[in-house]
Formats: sequence, structure tokens, C-alpha cells
Amino acid sequence: MVRVVKSFTKAGQQAQDNRIKQSFELINTQLYSVEERIRSQAREFDPAVDGYISYACESSGKRLRPALALLVGGATGNICPGHLDLAVVLELIHAATLVHDDIIDGADKRRGQPTANAKWGNTISVLLGDCLFAHALKLSTNFSNGEISRRIASAASDVCSGEIIQTQRRFDLKLAIGDYYKIIEMKTAALFAAAAELGAFINEAPPEVIAAMKSFGMKFGTAYQIYDDCLDIAGDEKNAGKTLGSDLRKGKLTLPILHILNASTEAQRQGLSAAILRGSGGDVETLAVAALRQGGMAAAVAAGRKLLGEAMNLACELPATKYREGLRDLCASLGDLIGRFAME
Repeated sequence: MVRVVKSFTKAGQQAQDNRIKQSFELINTQLYSVEERIRSQAREFDPAVDGYISYACESSGKRLRPALALLVGGATGNICPGHLDLAVVLELIHAATLVHDDIIDGADKRRGQPTANAKWGNTISVLLGDCLFAHALKLSTNFSNGEISRRIASAASDVCSGEIIQTQRRFDLKLAIGDYYKIIEMKTAALFAAAAELGAFINEAPPEVIAAMKSFGMKFGTAYQIYDDCLDIAGDEKNAGKTLGSDLRKGKLTLPILHILNASTEAQRQGLSAAILRGSGGDVETLAVAALRQGGMAAAVAAGRKLLGEAMNLACELPATKYREGLRDLCASLGDLIGRFAME
């Protein structure tokens, strides 16, 4: 597929990586420990399985959820071993969701490497995702406070439920923007919310602080999914390192598309709807161009930035520390990335 925004190329992807790395400087040592712990989890499996586990964990992403748990831990007290354990559990759950997502979407590339399903087929990949989910929930039972494992399990359940609902609503032209938000809050933001909430909970922060951090994570995670949805429409596949364009091909109605559907005349809507239902390569390109030219992308960017502004305000309720500023910097970095899609 020919991407429709040529400015979102290698420089944009490098800027994303550099800004995220800068936000992680405060917790580099702890993130290194988390990385080592994640790698060590493969050795907990039968030797016939550990290679699959290692591959899935190494290609699961930028460790945003662990970073959020660690930064909130530092901002609400001290980063302790419990925060490292939380980071590992959440990242294993995230890795499991990516394995399953790639099967559902038929994606063949992630982080510049073949996906598990492209490498080994759907049968092995389904079981691999199941193994990662089960192992993460098993690890969560090691927390001395059972409430932590319960909240982790609840977030994992939300993720799976959100994916089911999204799959149910594919090609559903009656999907409302409110429905879209419900889906992404469940399937994506729930783990971010758990990372921030439990980062504070482990430090026995006051209930109002724990609630504020949960809301912070929910808003940040929702904004991150909006960014990812914009990337799928207008990104450069080579530099993104993963298969793009799958949302429209698979009938997922994301925020930029929903906005242009709502703003269209009846005749325009009929044309856009027909393109969505056909989902051919040419139709996907047509929809992507329409999202850019008819304001759908700009509306999505504005929504993502608004959520990040609200998240930054919640961070301001914490004591003034370098970790609080790290949380704000993380929001600002994501805001800059989303903002790139308003530059066409």
C-alpha cells in the first residue's frame, strides 16, 4: 500500500524513539532490571517452548507500561522490587495481546521482524499468547497483597473483552465515537491504567492519589491508542517497523474515520461506507486520503492532545519531583508525536 503522508518517514520514527528514550532516563537502571527479568521468564518454560517465549517478549515494544509503573512508583514514594515485579507482569500480558492481535489482523511484521504467526503459523501463535497470559497471571499471585493480582486480572479481562467487542463491531457503520472510546479504553488503556494505579498502590499512596493515577493511565493509554490509529492510516510502514493499514482492511472504524463519517453529507457518507465495506487496497487509500483532507485526522489529533493535557494536570497533583516531571515529559512526548499527524 502506498502511504499517503510522506512526511512521516524515518525522521519521524527516530524522533519518536529518541523522545521516548529521553523520558526513560530517570528509570534506566530499573528498566534494565525489568528487561533482564522478562528475558529470564523464558527459562521458566519447557525447553521446547522457551524459544517461542523469548521471541515474543523481545518483539513486544517500547516497554511503555513498565515505564509508567516505575515512574509512578518514583513519583509516589520509592521504586521498590514490587514495582519491578508489576512491570514484568504487565509487559508479559501486553506481549500476549500483541501475539493474538497479529493473528487477528493477519499482520506479518512487528518491530521490523516477522510476527509469531508469520514465523510459526496461527496454531502455535494462539497457544503462545495463551502461555504468556497464563504465566503473567501466575506471577501476579506472588504479590503479598492479593488486591494487586485481582486488579491485574481485571485489567487483563478488560483487554480481552475490548478485543472481542472490537471484533464484533468490525464493518459496523453504526459504531459511535462513544463506542470507539469504550473499546480502546478496555483493549489498550486498561493496562496503562493498571500500571499507574498499582504503581501508586504498591507505595500505599492515599486513595485519592491512587484514583488520580488510574485516571492518568487511562487517559495516557487512550491517547496512545489514538496515536496508533493515526499511525496505521498515515504512517510509513518501513520506519514504523510493523504492518500498517490493517485497521481499514479489517473493517476497524478508528477515530479519524468516524469523524469524517459524522461530518459527511449523506452522499459522501454512502461513498465512504461503500469503501469501508469493500476494504480493497484502493478503497483503503481513498479512506486514508479522506481522513487527512476532510479533517478526520485533525479531529483525532485534537482529541489525543486534550486527553494528554488532562493527564498532565493529574500528574500535577503529585509532589514536585523529577519522577512527576518524567510523567509530564512522557505526555508531552506523545503529544508531539500525535501532533505530527496534524502537519499535512
